[in-house]
Amino acid sequence: MTLWHPHPDDIPNTRLAQFQAELGRRRGKGYDSYAELHADTVADPVTFWRLVWESFDVIGEEGHDALINADQMPGAQWFPQARLNFAENLLRYTDDRPAIKFRAETGQERTLTYAELYNEVARVAHALRQHGIQPGDRVAGFLPNLPETIIAMLAATSLGATWSSCSPDFGTAGVVDRLGQVEPRILFCVDSYAYGGKTHDCLARVEEIIKAIPSIEKVVVAPYLQPEPGTGRIDKAVTWQAFTDNDATTIEYRRLPFDHPLYILYSSGTTGVPKCITHGAGGTLLQHLKELGLHTDLTRDDRLFYFTTCGWMMWNWMASGLALGCTLVLFEGSPFHPGPEALWDLADDFDVTVFGTGAKAISAWEKAGTTPRETHKLTNLKAILSTGSVLAPEGFDYVYRDIKEDVRLSSISGGTDIVSCFALGCPTLPVHRGELQCLGLGMDVKIRDENGKILGNNEIGELCCDTPFPSMPVKFWNDPDNSKYKAAYFETFPGTWAHGDFAKITPHQGMIIYGRSDATLNPGGVRIGTAEIYRQVEKLPEVLESICVGQDWEDDVRVVLFVRLRDNLVLDDELRDRIRKTIRANTTPRHVPAVIVQVADIPRTVSGKITELAVRDVIHGREVKNLEALANPEALERFSGLIELET
Repeated sequence: MTLWHPHPDDIPNTRLAQFQAELGRRRGKGYDSYAELHADTVADPVTFWRLVWESFDVIGEEGHDALINADQMPGAQWFPQARLNFAENLLRYTDDRPAIKFRAETGQERTLTYAELYNEVARVAHALRQHGIQPGDRVAGFLPNLPETIIAMLAATSLGATWSSCSPDFGTAGVVDRLGQVEPRILFCVDSYAYGGKTHDCLARVEEIIKAIPSIEKVVVAPYLQPEPGTGRIDKAVTWQAFTDNDATTIEYRRLPFDHPLYILYSSGTTGVPKCITHGAGGTLLQHLKELGLHTDLTRDDRLFYFTTCGWMMWNWMASGLALGCTLVLFEGSPFHPGPEALWDLADDFDVTVFGTGAKAISAWEKAGTTPRETHKLTNLKAILSTGSVLAPEGFDYVYRDIKEDVRLSSISGGTDIVSCFALGCPTLPVHRGELQCLGLGMDVKIRDENGKILGNNEIGELCCDTPFPSMPVKFWNDPDNSKYKAAYFETFPGTWAHGDFAKITPHQGMIIYGRSDATLNPGGVRIGTAEIYRQVEKLPEVLESICVGQDWEDDVRVVLFVRLRDNLVLDDELRDRIRKTIRANTTPRHVPAVIVQVADIPRTVSGKITELAVRDVIHGREVKNLEALANPEALERFSGLIELET
């Protein structure tokens, strides 16, 4: 079912249409469809990525070669002679247009123009330089989603330092598990933050963090809840105001190689110590320019919002919008405080044009009966982006029924591993119910079965990428022989990136994701994606959310479903029966859970993703190696023994 079409008069004005025409001119051919365009960007990646560089006026020296060792994966090198600086490209504008608009759940608001942003970054960069920060040093943030977080990142990367961050809802051990591996010299933090109407102290945890990470030489405490925050009992701490007390007005950018480490991001860590995924400056920049400029159609006139923390890759993705001169809209706090309309108020008040969120939030708004279409104007909202988990077809229905009829809903999917997307939106294509609109340009995506055979359209298997792309990690930190890196992505199918998602390509050349392949259910030897079950269960008004795992049982695997119900409801035989009938009627008998159990909460990572693997370990009596990766570890503890009680 088609839910949205681009207006024919709008298509020629999109940046994608103009890019397509130029690529066709260079290739001496025309394109009758997006699928043809995509195929050409994969067949001739050098011409494609050179045009991305030129079309977005990347600041830096491009060099002679665009790609060498193209037949090696991993091992290919993009733009090996190039020299650039990431921050220089994000701070290309220094005018009086708004660069950042910020609101906190506490009511605080702030606006920074591009000129003001540049000046703020100049002072922080000068202070870091005075401290002796050099290219390759690590600078870290333990910060909420504040303007200061963006400023600190830009200042660090302007010097060639590598930025890494954790949001303040991480526990001490979670921060140490991550930042302790990369040994930052400087740590930026706040004294406290607010969430859901409650204030949470940070400095007590920072005191523990610096004891555990001896590489930290200085802690900079940024203002948030207090205009002049204290530094507690931390000897190494200095306030933001004191640290930036200088008259610097210019930034001395260090241009470095294309693969110079820009960001260190972290895997969820629910199965062990998090992997330190290191991304290069050039690959991140080119990929984000492509995705924001071509796939999202972001311009200087747009106001880009994404509900994220600085511990999730969507923060890094959103920040790159500065390179296109748009206005970033930042929100810090709970999206449901003081009520479920909080982010829609923000969208109206700041005239958001591109609104990004997680699929779980869309489901929660629907369950709460939120109808922004009736209560808000959303006058210039042109696109809604969804990621983090699978957006069910019913979520698409809700957006067009209750949020806005004339909006491009782009479900997008990629991840921390590539700091970008394999499949995402497209301003020149229709939106089909339940589908990601298209494969990313330049991404040689294939679906393979467990034996490595490439599958056709509508066949479900492993999401893979067969040829190199610029935003592949340059390495894992502390992995000198690349053994962990190769094992993570290339062990399943040598020479092919196996992403770990269970998916299919549709006849429209869009994509449907069925969940993580390592969480795929396998009753009777038939592979089932968990998203197929969640879609049916969460249709029921009694069910707020669910989590489904496979349990080893009598030489087979049985499906076990846990449900969180609305307040004051109790799971009884009648509701169990309706759940099973709903699943059976809309899927197959193999999808029907053998056991259904009520739980008070669903365990999730700090970035909001439910933790199927951790639940599976618990019900099998296996140790969950890193509870600090969870936002609510107490929820996981309650799963132990529940199945025996219900069986």
